[in-house]
Amino acid sequence: MRITRTVAGRSRKAAVLVTTGLTASALLLTGCSSDSDSSDTSSDANGKITLTVADYGQFGYKEAGLFAKYHELHPNITVKEDTTAEEKNYYPKLLQQLNSGSGLADVQGLEVGRIKEVVDTKADQFADLSKVIDVNDWVSWKEKQATTSDGKVIGAGTDIGPMSLCYNTELFKKAGLPTDRKEVAAKFSGGWEDYLRLGEEYKKNAPAGTYFMDSASAMFNAVVSSNAKQYYDESGKAIYKDSPSVKQGWELSAEAADKKLTQGLAQFGDPWKAALRKGTMATVVCPAWMAAQISLAAGDDNKGKWDITTAPGDTASNWGGSFLGVPKSGKNVDEAGKLVKWLTAPEQQAAVFKATGLFPSNKGAYDLADVKTGKLPYFNDAPIGEIYADEAKSIPETVLGPKDAAIKDSISTQINNMEQRGTDPDKAWDAATTRTARNPAPSVHSGTASQAARV
Repeated sequence: MRITRTVAGRSRKAAVLVTTGLTASALLLTGCSSDSDSSDTSSDANGKITLTVADYGQFGYKEAGLFAKYHELHPNITVKEDTTAEEKNYYPKLLQQLNSGSGLADVQGLEVGRIKEVVDTKADQFADLSKVIDVNDWVSWKEKQATTSDGKVIGAGTDIGPMSLCYNTELFKKAGLPTDRKEVAAKFSGGWEDYLRLGEEYKKNAPAGTYFMDSASAMFNAVVSSNAKQYYDESGKAIYKDSPSVKQGWELSAEAADKKLTQGLAQFGDPWKAALRKGTMATVVCPAWMAAQISLAAGDDNKGKWDITTAPGDTASNWGGSFLGVPKSGKNVDEAGKLVKWLTAPEQQAAVFKATGLFPSNKGAYDLADVKTGKLPYFNDAPIGEIYADEAKSIPETVLGPKDAAIKDSISTQINNMEQRGTDPDKAWDAATTRTARNPAPSVHSGTASQAARV
């Protein structure tokens, strides 16, 4: 999630990667556009063009030096970024601008939790990028999320959030559990039910004041995200009340809360950050962008105490991700399209990954050295480039709905109530579904932390 990538908000500090191979400058020079300026361009008397990019949380372009590099490659173009800290504040403003037809940037960031709604209701206000990018360059399911029924592509994929599991090796060792990545993965190879069984093992010998997981709502999202059908069916009908994946996630969350396996902390909040610093949680569901949030919150004192392994079960899942779209109303539509193409090319996505840890959605980046050999020193040199690339290639195409984010947030709120207040699961479920039915509007979105500010 940008943290919130989600959301709950997105941090501006990046995870530090160790990589080998191509230099950043070599990466950035590759794939640059040499196209001449189009007639659909607004420039000043000196032929200078300013392109504006509106986004939320952390997309990583500034950290990777990409806007400055684009200016070097195109001296007549300056790129200015307008960043909103949290996606939940960014999206309502974007809708207002789209409705009024004014105030839009040349390039707008779009969160995956919102993309279906934008595709269904606002696609006619975005330029068709199907002739600008080759959708086959992305993992198969990514660009389909931003494609209309008639084949119009309104967004080029930026990062994604393939799932893993982050775990505190020091706490695992004290509880008598294995710490080797493969051995840990073997303990829950059967799926999320095995994950809870491991939690019960942990609890038997857990250090005082510690918990197996930070949040059952995070586990719920991971469970649901590993299934093709989640909150909607292919016809656009909301099925969250009867969805097998939602039911499984809810029941596992209720079990985790009942057995006191979770600390019950909403992710990205101050209590959650404090718990990471104090080392009171043993595992955190870990989409690609989450590592940066853990290392930031846990601090230098906990470096080397964490590691990363594959997520439970054999079904890959995705949590988070964003797109870049080009509003039709812009004065520099053609140049904005060229910028989007360049920013989402393999070399630039690899540079963002190296600078911030946000994982590429463009498949071409997976064979570049900065991704393929990427490791995180904070997490015992976990080979995240390898782990996430394997996950990304096998994530199923999911059915998205216009209110996915709002439904997820309503359910997550009630899971937190089960954890923190001991709310009866049946009453919590009724509250979640009643609220969603009455008020499905996505005014508050706690997507990813990658945008964690971002979903």
